[in-house]
Amino acid sequence: MTADLVYLVAGGSLLLAIVLPELLDRWAVSAPMVLVAVGIGIGLTPLPDGMPLDPQVNRATIEHVTELAVLVALMGVGLALDRPLQPRSRSSWARWSTTWRLLGVTMPLCIGAVALLAWGAGVAPAAALLLGAVLAPTDPVLASDVRVAGPQTGDHEVDESDELRFTLTSEAGLNDGLAFPFVYAAILLATEGAVSGWALEWVGFYLVAKVVIGVVAGIAIGRVLAWVAFRSASRSLRVAERGESLLALAALVSAYGVGEIAGGYGFLSVFVCAMTFRSAERAHDYHAAMHEVAERLERLLTLFVLLVLGIALSRGLLGGLDWRGVVLGLALLLVIRPLAGWVALAPLARRERPPLTQGQRWAAAFFGVRGVGSVYYLAYAAGHARELGTDWLWSTVAFTVVASVLLHGVLASPVLRRVGDPASR
Repeated sequence: MTADLVYLVAGGSLLLAIVLPELLDRWAVSAPMVLVAVGIGIGLTPLPDGMPLDPQVNRATIEHVTELAVLVALMGVGLALDRPLQPRSRSSWARWSTTWRLLGVTMPLCIGAVALLAWGAGVAPAAALLLGAVLAPTDPVLASDVRVAGPQTGDHEVDESDELRFTLTSEAGLNDGLAFPFVYAAILLATEGAVSGWALEWVGFYLVAKVVIGVVAGIAIGRVLAWVAFRSASRSLRVAERGESLLALAALVSAYGVGEIAGGYGFLSVFVCAMTFRSAERAHDYHAAMHEVAERLERLLTLFVLLVLGIALSRGLLGGLDWRGVVLGLALLLVIRPLAGWVALAPLARRERPPLTQGQRWAAAFFGVRGVGSVYYLAYAAGHARELGTDWLWSTVAFTVVASVLLHGVLASPVLRRVGDPASR
């Protein structure tokens, strides 16, 4: 594939990325669906000849590209959420109850169910646990069709008016970081052996300490940057007054770097940093400007990842797929996630009045979009244990991601319109 053809394909793809969101607005077709299809079409031509597509050989590149895509999406999601989360307010925590239920109930149930099914189908325990961990999180990158639109600003009380989109967006922002302990559990199982030898270390360090460190790092960076941007005594440092929206990228890399160096989960640091920054001067237009930068960069990275995924699909990425991978992927999308989500969101008491209607609860349970985050986690785990990077795992994850893109992409607009989502009307 010559450099000239790369420019031609990239230019045409960027044009698609620009026009597709508006062009497909009223159709049951999503931009990710079209981009994957375009990638498959390109892969069927001689254009990608010589292009490195083997996930085993190019694992490090895949890891870093997908990592960046998820980080940018997390920053955008954190800035887009309008509902505040005040750590010292019980009522504030209660208003996030649907999010906590999906994180505390649905995600562990999905991990356990997929892992048990895979193990029962003959997959090695470590690989089975990893498959459950990488496929459990809702993806912030490909969930754009069911996410909140962006931050509201102006002289009014800022909060989320669409409970369904808030639930799916906040879940996607947090569960990418919270899936990491289970990815590490699979790595430890593959490299250390029996659970009894590392169980206490996993609970104390990977499950608790790294989460706390990641959250604290995100809060610290968010507060420092918010003080600089909005309240610094030096006018040259108050970048919010100048509208310098590239601070979104500075916040992203700073929060991730500090969180990782401190020993925490950088994904959590980025999302918490964005939420903390958003809590400062909530009505300021600067939040919308920063979100726009993150959203545009996310669109470009998503474009690249989906095109390469489509090319790889037509160049042998599904070569290791068998009936087990198909059954596991479809079972997760059609049975496990919807049922686990419904269990989590069901009223806990007869008199409880949940913020979601029955139709919206089913929609929130169903739209657990799988995507770029799953690819990142698999590449990350494969870098720590070679037995966790088999062709079967790559094929199964790729199949599940593409099935999610098709299934959720087709159903997002009509389902959200049916259950009363004002943003889809």
